[in-house]
Formats: sequence, structure tokens, C-alpha cells
Amino acid sequence: MAAQPNIPDEPQAPASGFDDDLEPISVVEEHIETVRVRRSPKYSVFLGGGAALGVVVAMILTFTFSGTGSTSPNTGLVYSSGQVFGFLLLICITVGVVVGGVVALLLDRALAKRTRDVIVDRESVRVED
Repeated sequence: MAAQPNIPDEPQAPASGFDDDLEPISVVEEHIETVRVRRSPKYSVFLGGGAALGVVVAMILTFTFSGTGSTSPNTGLVYSSGQVFGFLLLICITVGVVVGGVVALLLDRALAKRTRDVIVDRESVRVED
């Protein structure tokens, strides 16, 4: 024989701590709107990619051409490979960021032609006491 559960005779208070008589009133406002949806490139990725490409190009230019052993005709100094790499980094990173930004803008313009209109149901819910 299974034991019968103990069922109390009195009603118990709700576990949530709220009275059932005082429920908050929620006001729902619905609007049907038409919005445009389109894809857009992430500019930071293109700018970072351009900077990374600039670093690679500066490294290739520094170690491919070994013209750092001679004296500079403009300043009369001999520059080390590290100094040449630093100068080329300044130029190549700047050019790479600009090229990456231009590519992102061109891609954004091309993707802007593929916009489409979508009907959405917008709901705003306010809870009043």
C-alpha cells in the first residue's frame, strides 16, 4: 500500500510572493511597418586587413631589395634594415588602410543595390502599476 500525500485543508499563499488580486496591467502597442534589409561589410575587418597587407608588403620590400648597405644620397647616412622596415611600415600601413577602406566602400555600394523591403510587426509593451 502506498502512502497518501498530506493535503492541507487551507489554501496556501502563492510561492511568488505576489497577491493574485494586484496584477500589473500591460499595454501592448502594435505597429506594422516596412523596413529595408541589406547586407553591409564590416569596415574594421577591411581596415585591419589592409593594415596587415601593408605589413607584409613592407617586409617583402625590406628584405627583397638589399640597398641598405650604401650611403643615402640625401642625408649621407647608412640606414639599417630595421630602420628601413620602420619607414616602409609607416608608408605601407597607411596605404593598406586606405585601400582596405576603399574596397569596403565599393563593396558597400555594390551590396546597396540588393536591398529588399520586409514587413515587420513591431510590438511595444509597457507595464503600468
